Amino acid sequence: MSSFYYIDRSDIRLEDVVFNRNAADQIQAFLQEQQFKDKLLHYQLPVANKLLLYGATGCGKTMTAKALAKQLNKKLVVVNLATIVSSKLGETAKNIESLFKESQYEGIILFFDEFDSLGQIRDYDNKDNSEMKRVVNAILQLIDNFPQKSVLIAATNQIQMIDEALKRRFEMHLEFTAPDTEVIDAYYDQMLSKYPLKYRTLERKYFPSFAEVKNHIFASVKQNIIREALKETPIQ
Repeated sequence: MSSFYYIDRSDIRLEDVVFNRNAADQIQAFLQEQQFKDKLLHYQLPVANKLLLYGATGCGKTMTAKALAKQLNKKLVVVNLATIVSSKLGETAKNIESLFKESQYEGIILFFDEFDSLGQIRDYDNKDNSEMKRVVNAILQLIDNFPQKSVLIAATNQIQMIDEALKRRFEMHLEFTAPDTEVIDAYYDQMLSKYPLKYRTLERKYFPSFAEVKNHIFASVKQNIIREALKETPIQ
């Protein structure tokens, strides 16, 4: 397996992700375009298949990519651009090209994580580094020629580092914001519904990200299960 990409086989459903209203509406619009893609293409209408996800860490960008892969029944290939920047390039450009070839032959979801790292790569364009330039050109050309049968998703925590030319390559831009109290309560209800009632007791804490809330839920539920198990364990 390559050091800069891997196949994700998570089983996350779209119902497991909590969106703000605007992002939820855009996801629904995207899925509808995918559902009726053939009809739209019949009238030579463009079908959105490149999504740019941006916003605070831990607010659901990666989960969204995983959930969309399951919803669309497509393989999810995760590419970490930061790894490309920090590693010896070697055959990187060739490997990236092979990924995009796969996206032409097989409908996949290609997920570029830490997409703002591409801005760091572009800085090398001012230096005499032909190998780095080949990586940059490979990525940009392949985004421009991305096939309709696949979906390209890019995620970033630092949207300000991505220049306008790159942003314009994505038909849909989804902002992931820190959840408010009402949304977090809905997330607590959704997550806790998976467990028996006796294990759901916890203090609700309103962290600024779903990731922190999830960790708090897991820790609390585990404590409740262990506490109950200790009560049932006979004294030796």
